[in-house]
Order: sequence, then structure tokens, then C-alpha cells
Amino acid sequence: MMEQAAPQAVFTAPADREDRDRMRRAHAAAAHHFQVTASGPEVWGWQGRTLGRRAGDCWLRLVSAEAGKAGGRLWEGTATADTHVPRTVPRPRLRGLLDWTTPDVAYRAELTEYVSTPPVTSGTPVLDQDIPLPNAWWSELKSALGTLTTVPTDRESVRQNWVDRNLRRFLGIGPIRIRETTTGHADLHWANLTRAPLVVLDWENWGRLPVGYDLGLLHAYSLAAPATAARIRREFAYVLDTDAGRTGELIALGQLLQACSRGVHPRLAPLIARRAEHLTGIPVPTP
Repeated sequence: MMEQAAPQAVFTAPADREDRDRMRRAHAAAAHHFQVTASGPEVWGWQGRTLGRRAGDCWLRLVSAEAGKAGGRLWEGTATADTHVPRTVPRPRLRGLLDWTTPDVAYRAELTEYVSTPPVTSGTPVLDQDIPLPNAWWSELKSALGTLTTVPTDRESVRQNWVDRNLRRFLGIGPIRIRETTTGHADLHWANLTRAPLVVLDWENWGRLPVGYDLGLLHAYSLAAPATAARIRREFAYVLDTDAGRTGELIALGQLLQACSRGVHPRLAPLIARRAEHLTGIPVPTP
């Protein structure tokens, strides 16, 4: 399994050496428990919160949290996806799970199938140039997302209270109501999708979200690759060109602009702002 790619500015090992060493020791302890040998390169996740390495025909991913703050939707996403999402949605199968806690830190180790097909992008969710993907790949993506919409769950990935608090700040518009929801991946970007054959990676955040959110997110991450962005709009027009799809896309754009306000995706930010202004007819507020 490939690790989720967070923005490059934070997709790094912890700055503190003690934290790096602590995570490496915990990862080695998990490998010993599962009786595997981690030999692949280190892949660090968001702000050094996760550490993944290849271990033979498996991928061993370690998640950490402050003691007392473990658990919840993100912590349990991989495990719940493995039991709730049909196998027809191509994703790595979970082979083992291990939880333990020290006085200061809680850990979860996830042993999953190793996916040899590389993701479309590496180290960044952004597609900065058009790449050829076969027609079959697009059909597989459409089928996977369609199947995912049918999965019942009470996991809530995108909340109305975020919309109420933030849409005016980042899009310059008043709050809009989420009236149609579906089950989705919630982090659909190019580092979480492999090249052909398609495998969808990183199920940490899956759950209920606005119709159009996943596709709006993927489209936004493609704005620097106009032919690919156009392909997304063409393939998924039956979602994106509806009122509900437009609402979901706007919320995805708002969340991305919030991330951009923190310094990530500086080259993509003006393209996201332009797309939002195209949808709303209102200038995006200056950060």
C-alpha cells in the first residue's frame, strides 16, 4: 500500500530527531510483531504522523497520536474500509492490525497488501502535467466510485458546521446547505490513485460527504493539467453538472483554499480561486 501523499511542505519526517527515532523504533517493533522485515524506503505522512515502509509483499504503516487522543474516524478508516467497502472497489487488503500505547503516545500499525503499481503522482496530490491514462482506467474509476456510493455508513467525512464557519471566509459566499450526501473516499487525489490497473489508496478519511465533493477535489487537483481536468468534467458530468454536484465541488474548493491559506500548493492556489470564482461569480477573498 502506498502512503497518502500530503502537501510537500508537510509530507516529511518530524523535525525533532527524538520523534523520528521514536517512530522508527515503533515501526520496527510492529515489524517484529508481524514477523516481517521492513526494507523499503521510508515514506512519511502528514507532519510526520505516519511512517510507512515496504515489508516483502506487504506495506507496513504506523500511525501515531498523543496518548488519550487515539481512536475516531481517521484512526479507524483503514480497518472499517476493509470490512465495509466491497472488494470490487480496488484497494489494498488489510492483513493485520496492532494497537499499543506508551505513557505519551498511542500507535496503530496496519499491515496491508503491497501495491506495486505506482501512484499517478508521488509526494504531492497535484497533477502538474497531463498524462495518458487508458479509457479502461477511467471506466474502472467510474465503477469504483459508483460502487462506493452504495456503501451504508455513519462515518461523516465532511460536516455542515465546517461549511457554516468557513465558506464566506474562503469563497466569499454565505453558507450553503448540504442537501444530498453520498459515501465517498474524501481524499481523492492523484497520489491516492495508481496508474493502470487502478488501485485506490489511503482509506483513512472515507465516509459520508456531499455529492460532487470527491470529483470536485480530483478536478481541482488537476487544474494545472487542463486536458485531464476536462476529461474529469466530461466523464463525470452527470454528477458535476448538477446542483448537488456544484455544491460538493464548491465545498471541496473551499477546503483546498483553506489549505492554500496555510502555504501549501502555492502554484495551484490561483487556479483554485479562479475555478471558484467561475462557479460563484464572486471574487475569492484575499488571504
